[in-house]
Amino acid sequence: MSKVAALHARVLKPESHLIEQEPYYEPVGDEIALFEAAYASQIPVVLKGPTGCGKTRFMEYMAWRLRRPFITVSCHDDLTAADLVGRYLITDNETVWVDGPLARAVRCGGICYLDEVVEARKDTTVVIHPLADDRRILPMEKRGELLQAPKEFMLAMSYNPGYQSVLKELKQSTRQRFIAIEFSYPDGALEKKIVTTETGLDAENAHKLIKLAQMTRNLKGNGLDEGASTRLLVHTAKLIQRGIAPRTACHGAIAEALTDDPEMLRAINELATSLF
Repeated sequence: MSKVAALHARVLKPESHLIEQEPYYEPVGDEIALFEAAYASQIPVVLKGPTGCGKTRFMEYMAWRLRRPFITVSCHDDLTAADLVGRYLITDNETVWVDGPLARAVRCGGICYLDEVVEARKDTTVVIHPLADDRRILPMEKRGELLQAPKEFMLAMSYNPGYQSVLKELKQSTRQRFIAIEFSYPDGALEKKIVTTETGLDAENAHKLIKLAQMTRNLKGNGLDEGASTRLLVHTAKLIQRGIAPRTACHGAIAEALTDDPEMLRAINELATSLF
């Protein structure tokens, strides 16, 4: 068996994509029950919400909860249909077909998660249409094969509506194949619990970080595209736990991460100084 063929054989093993340890996740609504009902009904799901609010962590948690292999695809402008479905490769003087991540997820009855799907080219996302309706098939034209999805397979994707434009939005023919679960940042008490649980930061500093995040979120559309996400708060808390001064941590992990504009940087730093 060639190296490519051996690799192909390994990646098809469902256990290679299983999440063994429970990811930490705090529910903010009915998203768990809704996702489980969609999975049982073989309906694909799209997650909508701002950057860093927990969409990917939720998917990891649900894959662990359902005990299904989990395969993530980070979508981008250069993503092709072959990147998703698969392609022939030549090695050691032999031609071997290697499945793409979407085909691997179908074959092993896993969950395929297309992260930030609006970043992919529209001619690429069309390939998911037969999988996302009652047919549940993946046409593999280069192999002359129709891959039938087992009942355990699930297709999920995510995007940030705040970054949508005319050129980057889901076609109606795509979005109406999915049910949608909307995500937003947790309320203050829950977000504080998440930060302290993830990082071990003391309650007083965690409270100040949450307050800073809420201040930056109020600046959305007034100089900032997005406010500080829960993910950025966790990053900041980890720096503080490593001995970095809180204002220095806020500057590097929040202000500089949010903007390059000198005036906005100064404004966010002033907010941090007023709290710390």
